[in-house]
Amino acid sequence: MTPKEIIDTMMESDSMSQWLGIEVLTYTPGSVSLKMTVRSEMVNGFGVTHGGITYCLADSALAFSCNSHGMRAMSIETSISHTKSVHTGDVLTVHTKELNLTRKTGLYEMDIFNQKEERVAHFKGTVYRSDKNW
Repeated sequence: MTPKEIIDTMMESDSMSQWLGIEVLTYTPGSVSLKMTVRSEMVNGFGVTHGGITYCLADSALAFSCNSHGMRAMSIETSISHTKSVHTGDVLTVHTKELNLTRKTGLYEMDIFNQKEERVAHFKGTVYRSDKNW
């Protein structure tokens, strides 16, 4: 399967990514770019976007990127640093960079930007690659 076929198949049953309103901008082996718009129900008690929203966007990018090589993969460790507040109406874009890929693991990093091209978060993820093909 091509990266696009794999990611489209994943999106079909990914209720969280669908709820977020994620749009896939680019499909390449080991890398994707995703976009979404922050809605009012994504805001926390402080009036800013809940940190879990940017985390979920980056986590979806990680899942799509690491599976796009054709082997089923799952995260085993992730972290995120929030660098700027995000608000309702902001359009977020995430770009994945594959740092290392072995037969059993992959290492990825992502930066999330708002519509002003300001970095709002940095995410890093390690994945385990199984022997199961898509």
